[in-house]
Amino acid sequence: MAETEIISSSENNEQFFEGVEKLIEIWFTPAKNADLRKITRQQWENVLKIVRCEIISFTQSELVDAYVLSESSMFVSRRRWILKTCGTTTPLRCVRAVLSLARDVAGHSRVHNVFYSRREFARPAAQLQPHDNFDSEVKLLDSFFGDGRAYIMGPEKDCWYLYTLLPLEGTVDALEKEHCDASDGCGAPEPDQTIEILMSDLDPAVMDIFTRQYSADAAQATRESGIDKIIPGMVIDDFLFDPCGYSMNGVAKDGDKDIPSGCYMTIHITPEPSCSYVSFESNVPVSSYDEVIARVLQAFRPNKFVLTVFATPDAPGAEAARQLAKFGALGAYTLQEAQHCHFAGYLLQYALYCKFPS
Repeated sequence: MAETEIISSSENNEQFFEGVEKLIEIWFTPAKNADLRKITRQQWENVLKIVRCEIISFTQSELVDAYVLSESSMFVSRRRWILKTCGTTTPLRCVRAVLSLARDVAGHSRVHNVFYSRREFARPAAQLQPHDNFDSEVKLLDSFFGDGRAYIMGPEKDCWYLYTLLPLEGTVDALEKEHCDASDGCGAPEPDQTIEILMSDLDPAVMDIFTRQYSADAAQATRESGIDKIIPGMVIDDFLFDPCGYSMNGVAKDGDKDIPSGCYMTIHITPEPSCSYVSFESNVPVSSYDEVIARVLQAFRPNKFVLTVFATPDAPGAEAARQLAKFGALGAYTLQEAQHCHFAGYLLQYALYCKFPS
């Protein structure tokens, strides 16, 4: 989070920052010699000016470039681009520029799939167009990608919005997609899975770690919170904002036997007591998320969280998504709402958990 984005509330003199992020992920159809990493840092900086954020730090592995931003993160690989931004940023405004760079610089002329998602904002009225409502976001996305699909999951105050080109299985379009050739840009050409844990109402003692008053630097906050132990072996690029707030990207070490190259994790923390929020995301291909989820919840101790798992049927995480659909509780947390969806080429599990009343 960026210090400039913090908004004061005159009613109670508390600071507010919108920690809820907007996540846009675009996959391009494989093409000979095409690579999004041909796009230069200066070109990315120009794109991010449209979004209203900037690059703070950079790290990379053999297969992925990872950028820590003033508002969250960006990941770039050969044919996948991920942008995750919080505050009052406007990530969908830059999509046209990204598609142009992908075509003219990287050599990618065809979009394979799109995922845009976010949780309900704490203060939706403070967002800039088109992010002031989901209908506007969908309208803009459709102007880029044609007739996409929009889904809303969960109860009103804790709902999770999703836009994608994937139809739910059982529809005519879904059946057509299942039988088309992956080389034509449909279907899932490679295993893929992603877990997100979106946490709110967090333990104040934990949130204190992510302030300059408590931690001297980002490395101290990373160690004391246990972030470095959530997925061991990651190369961590972390940043502690002034006076508070924290962002990190982790990428798999090249040649690591336990984590495949191209894997990442990212965590973003808004620690203010009135609006505490933490997001965790990773694409590490595990067959069970039990240990990862337990470490995340132990590190941050939220009172409430939204959990989503996306996985192709051939990914190790496909079974994890099915297992999560059966759980009525996770440790001290009870399941409030759950939806399990089969898309053409992907499985999705959405779940809302709250801590048992003490």
